[in-house]
Amino acid sequence: MNQAIDNKNSDHISFWYDPDKRSILYQIGAACLFVFVAWYLISNTMANLERQSIATGFGFLNKEAAFEIGESLIEYSAADRYARALGVGFINTLLVSFIGVVLTVILGTFLGIARLSKNWLINKCAAGYIELFQDIPVLLQLFFWYAFFYEMLPSPRDALSPFKGLFLCNRGLIFGIPQGHPAYKYMAIAVIIAVIVIFFIKKWAKKRQDSTGKSFPVFFTSIILLLGFPFVCWLFGGAPTDMNIPVLKGFNFKGGLSISPEFAALLLGLVLYTAAFVAEVVRAGIQSVAKGQTEAAMAIGLKPGHVLNLIILPQALRVIIPPLTSQMLNLTKNSSLAVAIGYPDFVSVAGTAINQTGQAIEGVMLIMIVYLIFSLSTSAFMNWYNKKMAIVER
Repeated sequence: MNQAIDNKNSDHISFWYDPDKRSILYQIGAACLFVFVAWYLISNTMANLERQSIATGFGFLNKEAAFEIGESLIEYSAADRYARALGVGFINTLLVSFIGVVLTVILGTFLGIARLSKNWLINKCAAGYIELFQDIPVLLQLFFWYAFFYEMLPSPRDALSPFKGLFLCNRGLIFGIPQGHPAYKYMAIAVIIAVIVIFFIKKWAKKRQDSTGKSFPVFFTSIILLLGFPFVCWLFGGAPTDMNIPVLKGFNFKGGLSISPEFAALLLGLVLYTAAFVAEVVRAGIQSVAKGQTEAAMAIGLKPGHVLNLIILPQALRVIIPPLTSQMLNLTKNSSLAVAIGYPDFVSVAGTAINQTGQAIEGVMLIMIVYLIFSLSTSAFMNWYNKKMAIVER
């Protein structure tokens, strides 16, 4: 009977007093407001562009770019289209971001561990580094390293050469590389095969240790495979030893591989700045592991290196990964500051395209899409890794 009364009362609740119905109305109203604002902005923008005779759309991507790009991993000339020019900028941004993230994680991890060292000198040096690089804006650091290469280093004729084939001057870092040979292609394939073999060995070693308690030297086995497979291919390929050594001709070096001052300054600035924050993330993650874990590991006879690799870091990673993801994203987005020192990243190339075509809306939209792709892909990978490292509930 009470249930029937409750049902009768619920049927007679006024629309305005029913929170479920009101919420639907509010959502419809918010959607309509959003559509109206978007329509107003777009229509107003299109009218202004038409009044000023400014073309719209992405048709400009098929036009000739008519400007050179100083650094490119793919073939490019001023006669190519804007689409290819933007592709060069995309690859340059991807290159500096990827290398920067890898170096930042390595340096930040070492600094975070050093920050907790019982050695007074190592501890204080790590602390001083973190305080120094955290407190200086990243843009100023980029300017410093750019000025270091161009103002403090000598000209190519007086280049610093610590050993034969390596030169450091205001044109960048120039060093010798192996001369092209078919054997190197097979060595690269051998490295890929070695990585695949190491992956399966690692899985087998983990299962073996879980079942028998016996450990397997995965690290040293991996080093042997990574060096051994390419070395065998090198031997069977004729053991080529010819080198492409840079030689000074005129006002610059010819041959070898050159790393420009812009790329070096950008990479150094981003890595040294972001590594200071990563170090604090690693330090906090390690300190989140209870001291009893370390004491128990030492009590059963584990060495300090094994305690760190097998006990502390696996547990600390669950705390480290989320803020580490944020620092990776910060480094990728800070790479847009490359325009300040002349490195042709995507923002720089897109800015040149905007200046020449006048299509600022499309250019800014492309910049937003590119950095959104970088951010979402990085977040997706780190979220997958974080889920993999999460504690499995039983």
